[in-house]
Amino acid sequence: MQLERFAKQVAIITGAASGIGQACATRFAEEGANVACLDVMDELNEETAAECRELGVEAIALHCDVADAGSVRAAVEATMDRWGRVDVLVAAAGIYSGAPLPEVPLEQWQRLIDINLTGVFLCNQAVAPIMMEQQSGSIINMSSMLGKTSFPASAEYSASKSGIIGLTRSVAMELAPYSATANSVCPGNTLTDMVKNVAGRVGSREGMTAEEWLQMRADDCPMKRLAEPWEIAGVVAFLASEDSRYITGQAIEVDGGMIMS
Repeated sequence: MQLERFAKQVAIITGAASGIGQACATRFAEEGANVACLDVMDELNEETAAECRELGVEAIALHCDVADAGSVRAAVEATMDRWGRVDVLVAAAGIYSGAPLPEVPLEQWQRLIDINLTGVFLCNQAVAPIMMEQQSGSIINMSSMLGKTSFPASAEYSASKSGIIGLTRSVAMELAPYSATANSVCPGNTLTDMVKNVAGRVGSREGMTAEEWLQMRADDCPMKRLAEPWEIAGVVAFLASEDSRYITGQAIEVDGGMIMS
């Protein structure tokens, strides 16, 4: 039986053009939510919105650079103009860059922090007053297992994902009196285009093919495989549902047991 936990609700998904963001957009559409898909990759973003509409809900594709406050405000305003409410924010937009610490250019550090951390802050800041006024809502910020641990040559990425966990706790404290929640999700290695691209770059630095690097990461995991985007989206949907109303400020690992091990 198909759940419709989010019928008549409105979900904003950043990074909706691909990967985990795309999986979250379609998951909320499957469960009845109208979806605002936000991304800078306009063609792919429209494809996600079209897929959501094929599932029987309303969906719009909005160009949004999450590192730009004006762009974020415009996207949230367009969502409010269309539907008059925001029930869910999934802040999934993000990039990866990494290099040995002495080789990280300041521009590379700043760009990743601007998108991965400041972008999440700006999106949270834009929707929080709406949820406070509604006295309801759920924010789910996409962190990473690297927000709780780290690998060599990943300083800026790990820092951004750790920062998301701290930001989420603060947001949760401010939203709690208004019956709205904020949580972060910490995926392990997930079979997205971004992770496949990372595998090529990092694998080559370590003398491996992309396929060998991905297999190594799978072998490191107690479940001996990598995640699929839909598995992350399922946890996100739970955190936005009525079943999780008393869960807030948490950083939930969806990593096949990697941090545990």
